[in-house]
Amino acid sequence: MDSYLIQVNGHGDHAPMLDVNLKNTGNIISPGKVKSRKPRWAVRASEMSKKTFNPVRAIVDSMKVEPNPKKAMISLSLGDPTVFGNLPTNDEVTRAVKEVLDSGQYNGYAPSVGYQSCREAVAAYYNCPEAPLTAQDVILTSGCSQAIELALAVLANPGQNILVPRPGFSLYKTLALSMGIEVKLYNLLPEKAWEIDLEHLESLVDEKTACLIVNNPSNPCGSVFSKSHLQEILAVASRQCVPILADEIYGDMVFADCKCEPIATLSTNVPILSCGGLAKRWLVPGWRMGWILIHDRRDIFGKEIRDGLVRLSQRILGPCTIVQGALERILHRTPPEFYHNTLSILKSNADLCYAALAAIPGLQPVRPAGAMYLMVEIEMEHFPEFENDVEFTERLISEQSVFCLPATCFEYPNFFRVVITVPEEMILEACGRIQEFCEMHYQGAEGAQDLECDK
Repeated sequence: MDSYLIQVNGHGDHAPMLDVNLKNTGNIISPGKVKSRKPRWAVRASEMSKKTFNPVRAIVDSMKVEPNPKKAMISLSLGDPTVFGNLPTNDEVTRAVKEVLDSGQYNGYAPSVGYQSCREAVAAYYNCPEAPLTAQDVILTSGCSQAIELALAVLANPGQNILVPRPGFSLYKTLALSMGIEVKLYNLLPEKAWEIDLEHLESLVDEKTACLIVNNPSNPCGSVFSKSHLQEILAVASRQCVPILADEIYGDMVFADCKCEPIATLSTNVPILSCGGLAKRWLVPGWRMGWILIHDRRDIFGKEIRDGLVRLSQRILGPCTIVQGALERILHRTPPEFYHNTLSILKSNADLCYAALAAIPGLQPVRPAGAMYLMVEIEMEHFPEFENDVEFTERLISEQSVFCLPATCFEYPNFFRVVITVPEEMILEACGRIQEFCEMHYQGAEGAQDLECDK
C-alpha cells in the first residue's frame, strides 16, 4: 500500500499535511476508507446581525395603517431637516464643496481618522480655554452615528453595560445590543423639563458600567440642560469614575433664550468623548460628516483609548474626502445669520406647535428649548379606546393623515414626538387635525369610566 502526503492550504515551514492511504487495485488507484463530509449549504446570519434591533423601525414597520385618502399626508416623524425644502443649507456651504470637487485634489483615499488639515480645522473651531483641543484630539467619522458607534466600541466590552437616557435616541440601544453590551436606562423627568433623575442614574452604576451617555440638547425631547444640571451629572460621573459619551450633535441648535454648555468645558477630571457633526447645524445630514472630540486632561483615557479609536477607524477608510476637503471653509465661512435664521424658524415653529397642542384637552406638551423636536404626553385615561401611544398614533394616521412617532420608540410610552422642521403652514394644519382627532375621541372622567365599564 502506498502512502502520499498532500499539502492543503499550508503557509510557512509547518504547513498542515493530510496523510491519505491509497489502495492499488490493478490499473486503477482508488481511495481507501477516508472520512468525508457531504457538502451542503449552511449559510446563516451572524450573531451580531441577529442582535441588531432598531426599535423605531420595528414599531413603525409594524404599523399597518393607511392614511386618510381625503387628506394629504403630513409627516412629523423624521428628524431630517431637508425633507420639505424650507431649510436649505447656506450657499457658502455648497460653494465650498463645489470648489473642492472642481479642484480634483480630494478624489483619493484619506487617512482613516481624516486628513490632518481637516482635523486641525475641527479642533480650531471647538477649541476653547476651558476645553483645549488639538488635531490629535479629533477623529473624523462617517456621520455622528459612526462617531457614537466608535466611541461605544472603544469604551465597552461585551458583557459590560452602558447608561442610556429614557426617553432617548434609539441608536444607542441598537448599537450596544449588537455588540453584546447591556443597556441600562436612566430616567428623564418631564416635569423638570427632562432633567436627569440623578438618584436613579447613580443607582444603576455597577462594576460593569463602561460609560454614561449624555445627549444634550436632546433627541427626542428638545430639552437643553442648564450649566448647574450638567455639573451635577459630572459630579455623579466623577464619584463613580465613569467616562461620558456626550452626544452633542444638536449642541449649537438652541433657542435664543437659552444657552448650551459643551459638557467638556465644565470638568477637568471626567474623561469625555464628545460626538458631533455637520448634519443638523449645517442642515446636510446626507453628507455623512461627523467627529469625535477627545477630552482627557487628566490622561485617564491615556494612549490606549486613543490608539483604540485609531484602530477602529481603520475598519473603513474614513468619511467622504470631498466633504473633508470643504470642512475648513464650511466651518469658517458660513455666515452667522444662517445659524440665526435657522434657529429663528425652529423657535417660531416650536412656539406655534406648543401653544396649539397645549390648548387641546388630553394632551400635555413639554416646551422645548432647542434641537428639532417636541414631546407630547397623551393623558391616556381620557382616550380609553386606545391601548397605548402606538394605537393612538396609528389612528391619528388613518383618520387625519398626520404621522407622529409614538414615544414607545424611545422607551417612553404614552407620549409622542413631533418634528418641528416642517413649514409653518404645515405645522398649523397638523395641529388643527390633531385637535380635531382629540376632540373626536376625548372622554371626560365620567365618560372614560363608563367606557371602561362597557369593556
